[in-house]
Amino acid sequence: MTDAECLELLRWAALHLQLRYEGFRRVRGQVCKRVGRRMKALGVVGLPAYLERLEADPAERAVLDALCRVTISRFYRDQGVFEALRESLLPQILEAVRSRGESVFRVWSAGCASGEEPYTVAVLFRLGLWPRFPEFRLELVATDADASLLERARRGCYRRATLRELPSGWVDQAFSSEGEELCLRPEYREGLDFRCQDLRQGMPEGPFHLVLCRNVAFTYFARPVQREVLARLLERLVPGGVLAIGAHESLPEDAEGLVRAAGALPLFHPVGPRL
Repeated sequence: MTDAECLELLRWAALHLQLRYEGFRRVRGQVCKRVGRRMKALGVVGLPAYLERLEADPAERAVLDALCRVTISRFYRDQGVFEALRESLLPQILEAVRSRGESVFRVWSAGCASGEEPYTVAVLFRLGLWPRFPEFRLELVATDADASLLERARRGCYRRATLRELPSGWVDQAFSSEGEELCLRPEYREGLDFRCQDLRQGMPEGPFHLVLCRNVAFTYFARPVQREVLARLLERLVPGGVLAIGAHESLPEDAEGLVRAAGALPLFHPVGPRL
């Protein structure tokens, strides 16, 4: 598939699958290689023939939608975000929750891929917050539309390179060696619930103190879909909770109901009363 054909395919996908064409600028080669392999497996020769197949076959459109999901994940990705959560935002939330006589910290990782993000939160909670809030327990829902990625997440084993941004000492405390991989110790898996769910079709009920929706909706979804997703995310945040988006993402231009929680970092509070 030529680059021109790749761009044509992504324009078709943006129009028919409610995706954001601009979001694929850096990853279009990866997506189109996947599609090329799919075309070869189907015995379809040439992009025009594949587009005809897509027009006629809703099931193939669903396959293309899955092929357009790009996963780039590692532990503690966007370090400044997790430092702000650990040092100020989450302690403030837990203090407020504690003052109400409650002791459950509820988190949702939306688009969790193979688990690096939710496990980052679990490790951060246990090593960075639990010493100050020992009575608390974590309830974390992690969702993704890709069942195969979720199987990898449930396994909880990773190459050391994906852990290099974790704070010093955390790797040895939270992981044990199994061959060439490092696997989460059992206590860091407690309270995690992995679910196969597409953001555009359903969401866990909540409410949550922290929602992480990073590098999925606000990168790859069309703007109208982004607005719908954002409205439903806000419905699931407690007053004073935190929404985290990707470091290179922006919310829809007309988004309302949010204020920045930590300077220029992609962390937001819902407007209104706090916990």
